[in-house]
Amino acid sequence: MKPKERLAIPRQYPKELQPQERITNFDEVVFGFDEETAIKEANRCLQCKIPKCRDGCPIHNDIPEFIRLLREKKFEEAYWKDRETNSIPAVCSRVCPHEFQCEGSCIRGKKGEPVAIGMLERFLVDWMVLNKKNMLKPCAMPKGTKVAIVGSGPAGMSCAFYLAHAGYHCTIYESLPAFGGKLTVGIPAYRLPRDIINAEFDALVNCGVKIVNNVTIGKDKTLQDLKKNGYDAVFVGIGAHASRKLGLEGEDLDGVMHGVDYLRRVNLGEPLNLGRNVVVVGGGNVAIDVARTALRTGSDKVFILYRRTKNEMPASQAEIHHLEEEGVKFEFLAAPVKIHGENGKLTKIECIRMVLGECDASGRCRPVPVADSNFMIEADAIIPAISQDVEHMTDAETKLALSRWNTFEVDEITMQTSVDWIFAGGDAVLGPQTAAKAAYQGKEAAESIIRYLEGRDLTEGRVPEVEETKE
Repeated sequence: MKPKERLAIPRQYPKELQPQERITNFDEVVFGFDEETAIKEANRCLQCKIPKCRDGCPIHNDIPEFIRLLREKKFEEAYWKDRETNSIPAVCSRVCPHEFQCEGSCIRGKKGEPVAIGMLERFLVDWMVLNKKNMLKPCAMPKGTKVAIVGSGPAGMSCAFYLAHAGYHCTIYESLPAFGGKLTVGIPAYRLPRDIINAEFDALVNCGVKIVNNVTIGKDKTLQDLKKNGYDAVFVGIGAHASRKLGLEGEDLDGVMHGVDYLRRVNLGEPLNLGRNVVVVGGGNVAIDVARTALRTGSDKVFILYRRTKNEMPASQAEIHHLEEEGVKFEFLAAPVKIHGENGKLTKIECIRMVLGECDASGRCRPVPVADSNFMIEADAIIPAISQDVEHMTDAETKLALSRWNTFEVDEITMQTSVDWIFAGGDAVLGPQTAAKAAYQGKEAAESIIRYLEGRDLTEGRVPEVEETKE
């Protein structure tokens, strides 16, 4: 097929549950491609000599190659090409913001729509499952050396995957009653079905990884305890689970619940009904997840309060589209200034109108309050979802150096912390970021741990990949 013919093929889109049906449950909203659609979409790929999509992928998947194999119907081979670099393709293909990563760098997207890379990756995973193909990578012979992993999110999962397949005995310590970290307690099941996460952990257990829930390192055990118990190295991937507060009067009133806390409680099975009128403050994916979850748990008047416009929202465009389809409304260019209540229960939120002022180098404009523009919104619940911080371990015996963003400070190449036998990665280093970025850092940390345990140079032949946390 000639490039002109490939350019003539329109982007393919998956089928979805209808809005009126999906707001009644937590079933997966987006269906995968069938074989015909996947091949048609794969034929849109131009197989660029300098593939920008690979640079845009935090894990640096060989995207052109697995797409080439896919369109030749070599599905199993394409899947394993993807797995060479990505330990959790079923997860990344569903939850990563592809428009800002691989697809955002696709050459086709410069003058049209990019190749649906995420959906093609998902097709390969789904095809392997549907056809009952072996998806377990062979495990290495055990070396006897023990590594502890703190946190079972994508960074910890990835680190455990590469260490276990190199023969190291890994134990994952998770403070929550469920495993998966933010994947499980921060992402609703309609975006990431729980059987997907369970399958990833089944693969880890198959390679000898032990998973211990309801143990908080720093409280139930210290890092020094782990060392005394025979762990020669530790990886810390505790994520960023602490809600960032608005800092407003009335934020302690009953009816105010912060975004990640709300999602955690719902995803762990707690029955919560926020009432009819719910205001969500924020414009990122967490705010979107909160609003869509509120609809599914009984609230029928949900809207998002955001201090900029729709064009500045950092959330995925697909998620914003789904949100609008499901009936969530927006109040743009508005910010909360005070939360009002009676008898300890919130009744309304006071807001102020905003205008966009000066823009920074990236083009993001600063919201400026409009004088004397205050207005009230009645609400049964208010859920701030503006960002998350790292909730550090209260480990008095072992202090790890922190960055100016209060994340763990690591060597940008090796993921090594200020304590030589402790490594860290994911949101605990980057701040709130994507599953792919966390998985990549877990992979790099695993390589460093292997070198550390073998007494080899940690930096030889490696280049820095860490991105700074956004303020």
